[in-house]
Amino acid sequence: MKLLEGKTAMITGASRGIGKAIAIAFAGEGANIAFTDIRRDEVMEQTENELRALGVKAIGYASDASSFEDSERVVDAIAAEFVRIDVLVNNAGITRDNLLMRMAEADWDLVLKVNLKSAFNLTKAVQKYMLKQRSGSIINMSSVVGINGNAGQSNYSASKAGLIGFTKSIAQELGSRGIRCNAIAPGFIETDMTSKLPEEVRKEWAQKIPLRRGGKPEDVAQACIFFASNLSEYVTGQVLSVCGGMNM
Repeated sequence: MKLLEGKTAMITGASRGIGKAIAIAFAGEGANIAFTDIRRDEVMEQTENELRALGVKAIGYASDASSFEDSERVVDAIAAEFVRIDVLVNNAGITRDNLLMRMAEADWDLVLKVNLKSAFNLTKAVQKYMLKQRSGSIINMSSVVGINGNAGQSNYSASKAGLIGFTKSIAQELGSRGIRCNAIAPGFIETDMTSKLPEEVRKEWAQKIPLRRGGKPEDVAQACIFFASNLSEYVTGQVLSVCGGMNM
C-alpha cells in the first residue's frame, strides 16, 4: 500500500516549483490533490493534468492565500469536493529582498502577509474539518533563513521565523485532537527563483553547504511525505532542515 493512499492533501502555491514537486510526490504515494495558486492559467492546468496522469483525483483552485475570506472559501470548496482534508501544506510564499535601509514598507507588509498570514488563514479554515476527523497533518514551509537570518532578507527571514513559532503553538493547541503540525526549513534549493542568481553567487552558496550542492525540490517533497504519512504519527512541533547540512 502506498504511504498516502486514501488521503486528500491540500497544497498552497503548487502550480510550480517546490509546491508542484510536493504535489507530484504526494500523488505518487496515492494521495488525492487539491492545490492552489493565485490564478488559474495554463501552468495550473498543466500541473493538474500531470497529477491526474498519476491516477489520482486532482483539482487546481485559483485563490489568494493571503486573504482570510478567500482561504475560507477555497477550503470549504475543497472539503465539499473531496469530502475530507487530511494534509495541509502551507507552501505559498514570495520574496521582496533588499537591505533594510532600502526596503519599502509595502515590501515588508506584502511578504509577511503572503508568507505568514496565509498560514494563519489556511490553518484556521482547515482546522474545523480536521477537528471533526480527529486527525490531520499540517506542514508549514519555513526556511533556514528563518533560523539563521540573512542579510537583505529581513522581511523573508521574519516571516519564516514566524512560521516556526506558529508551528510549535499549533502543535500544542491541536495535538490532543490527533492533529500534528510540523515545519520544514529548506536551504538552497534549485528552483526557477534561484536559477536567476548569478553563477558566482550559486557557486559561493554551494561552498557553504557540506554536501557541496544545492537541493532539489524533490528533496523537500520527500521530507513532506514523512510528515504527511503515518511514518511521523508521533512527531509534532518539529522543524526539519532540508539543507544539505548548511544549518547545523
